[in-house]
Amino acid sequence: MKRNEFIKRLKAGLKGMPQDDIAEIVADYEEHFDAGAADGRSEEEVAAALGNPGRLARELRFEAGFRNWESARSPSSAWSAILAFMGLATIDILILLPIVLPIIGVVFGLFVAVLAIFVSGGFVLIVGPFNGFPGGWLVAILAGLGMMSASVAAGALLTLISIWIVNALMWFGRLHYRVIEPAIHAED
Repeated sequence: MKRNEFIKRLKAGLKGMPQDDIAEIVADYEEHFDAGAADGRSEEEVAAALGNPGRLARELRFEAGFRNWESARSPSSAWSAILAFMGLATIDILILLPIVLPIIGVVFGLFVAVLAIFVSGGFVLIVGPFNGFPGGWLVAILAGLGMMSASVAAGALLTLISIWIVNALMWFGRLHYRVIEPAIHAED
């Protein structure tokens, strides 16, 4: 494979990343080709030594997603890290999807339930004292506050569990990247 084809395939694999990151990565790989040419190696030899540009792009996307998750732990960075992980683990996709998707679905459903309990607690807190709540107005206020407090506590616990799940996926991705990928490269 020639230099232009390698770079073109690498850019296609990196599509969707910030343009500055893509430009930096492409410049690094251009330098590899320049160094190879300076050493008297052909473009085909350098491309073969660098490996499959599609696989490199998946690994670089995973590393970028992992760095983003490490620097800013937010729902969007978690989602981008999970997507980058799924891209890296294309070999294991048949094993991982039946495990990861139900877990993500359950956690999302629990977040929706926590939000519903919080809103319900607010409704009991506001409407209960004026609507003849069983036990009187004080019980309605305390019940509403209790429901809202319990939902905040459950939401905090779910957030910690979500962070743990994303960290477990990133750990598996790094394991996949460091242990399984060299074995695959040896077979190529």
